[in-house]
Amino acid sequence: MTPSNFADIVDFIRSQYPTQEFIPLHEPRFSGNEKAYVLDAIESTFVSSVGEYVNRFERDTAQICQTGFAIATVNGTAALHTALLLTGVGTSDEVITTAFTFVATANAIAYTGANPVFLDIDEDTLGLSPVALENWLKAHALRNGNTLINKNTGRTIKAAVVMHAFGLPARIEELVDVCNEWGITLIEDAAEALGSTYKGKPLGSFGAIGTLSFNGNKTITCGGGGAVLTRDEELAKKAKHLTTQAKVAHPWEFFHDQLGYNYRMPNLNAALACAQLEQLVGFVDAKRSLAERYKAFFSQLGLYFYTELPNGKSNYWLNAIRFESSNEANQFLSYSNSKGVMTRPVWRLMTDLPMFASATNDGLTVSRNLAHTIVNIPSSVPK
Repeated sequence: MTPSNFADIVDFIRSQYPTQEFIPLHEPRFSGNEKAYVLDAIESTFVSSVGEYVNRFERDTAQICQTGFAIATVNGTAALHTALLLTGVGTSDEVITTAFTFVATANAIAYTGANPVFLDIDEDTLGLSPVALENWLKAHALRNGNTLINKNTGRTIKAAVVMHAFGLPARIEELVDVCNEWGITLIEDAAEALGSTYKGKPLGSFGAIGTLSFNGNKTITCGGGGAVLTRDEELAKKAKHLTTQAKVAHPWEFFHDQLGYNYRMPNLNAALACAQLEQLVGFVDAKRSLAERYKAFFSQLGLYFYTELPNGKSNYWLNAIRFESSNEANQFLSYSNSKGVMTRPVWRLMTDLPMFASATNDGLTVSRNLAHTIVNIPSSVPK
């Protein structure tokens, strides 16, 4: 890959955003009822965690994700922490996930006092590999009645968290099968995958619990915000209770029956989210069209562009390309950013961060091979 190739890439990206001098990686689009709904929330005086927009957001999200229930949270990390608590994850348990993820996935596990176990990803999906999961369990897990034990550490293996990287569906059906076989609760970290599906079924609806994020750089945003997804009404009630400081309902008394969290989404954010959700289909269609143009361009250039699995439909939250070497990737990152086109490398592997450096892992061969060669490119909905 030569500097002239880099220039061609930057020029093509610029052609997708012709009116913008600086092209960010992913910026929000507010082109619907956002201002009207936020003003309405302000005028209602219900601007905190109680308000009709919160209720509407939960109904709309549950309907979109086909889960029956959605519980609004202040951000995606809070949603994932809540999901782990609902699963019964606690101190000294183990939770399986990937090192190839944003740090919030691992942090939420650590918040519970549990220990993350980092397993490898599939090269084509960038999600937790069902083969890696099965192989690790066969080598290290031991059933003790209804409890699954890591025979090396003696800890209980409680759950697995699959993160759908950049909105690309992981091999979710196979992961569900492996987790069911071994009696592990599967949680879907679908923070990046709202609007993505597999075999027509929304991501976030395959696991026992799913979670979403509505951070400022997501396909749908309300500045901050998240959601817990479940089909289980009792789990939904517990989630709402936990995220509302575990306050027992009463007209005036303040009684809290367990340790709770101030995790509820404010009505102001929910108003913005409701307006954004109305535009989800159009946003995803536009992002998929952009991805198709990128795919055709990079195919001609001979550069690997990440696409969805057969039967999968990605929202292409962040488009990703892969270079032959880390040196080439770094050169492109330097060149593109110097030209006002924002690109970025993928996250540092969790095992390369000081707080997770000693965590159990399976060697992470694929993850390490990819971590320094993948680059995310601008993926906003074109104006």
